Amino acid sequence: MEGVGQAIILGIVEGLTEFLPVSSTGHMILTAELLGMEHSNFLKTFEISIQLGAILAVVILYWHILTKNVAMLKKIIIAFIPTGVLGFAFYGIVKEYLLGSSTVVLWALLGGGIALIVLEILLKKKEPSTMSLEEISYKQSLLIGLAQSLAMIPGVSRSAATIMGGLFLRIDREAVVVFSFLLAIPTMGAATAYDLFKGGFQITPQEFWFLAVGFVVSFIVAIAAIKFFLRFIRTHTFIPFGVYRIALFVVWVYFLGI
Repeated sequence: MEGVGQAIILGIVEGLTEFLPVSSTGHMILTAELLGMEHSNFLKTFEISIQLGAILAVVILYWHILTKNVAMLKKIIIAFIPTGVLGFAFYGIVKEYLLGSSTVVLWALLGGGIALIVLEILLKKKEPSTMSLEEISYKQSLLIGLAQSLAMIPGVSRSAATIMGGLFLRIDREAVVVFSFLLAIPTMGAATAYDLFKGGFQITPQEFWFLAVGFVVSFIVAIAAIKFFLRFIRTHTFIPFGVYRIALFVVWVYFLGI
């Protein structure tokens, strides 16, 4: 990473896309490629770590749930377990071979976009059976967590995986979106802590400054993105996000190739 400007751009991309079903990691990988940035170990760590800025936005916006709803905290922990176990087991493979690969990202964006559209069409006339966040069961929490584990593949999107898992379980779209927000806290917190631990905290003062800038920018942008997303899904389906993912794949391949 060569300058603060790149950190700001990646922070904006992270804040905008972390909670939308379009893959924040995938967008940061593609953005870094457009900026001509080398996918060094630090950049991979940066792409994981600045997600904490977006996660802090969730903590602040949903502090009332995190501090007063013990049952919900238990469900979030249960949902985190599959990703925690699988993420620990496959950390090396993901960071070495998948993170930084625009090819993996593009195909995952395409597949996820198609899946979002198909799922919405199949569920178009089916009413949700779980209508609120509080009604989500422990079993549903675990299944949503299993779905989230697919997001270890860059481009799949943690948000998209959890949302599609919830929709498949016939959970109200706003309820599963908020659950996805909350589940991001332990998931991304653990991912960042483990990555920094494995990397031996080998970050220079300048690199730490880049991380701080990306963190703050992603936090500010994420607050606006969360509020927009909640308003949007109250009157729209997730199909536009599926179309966007497919369009991004087509445009990228047409102009830049795979």
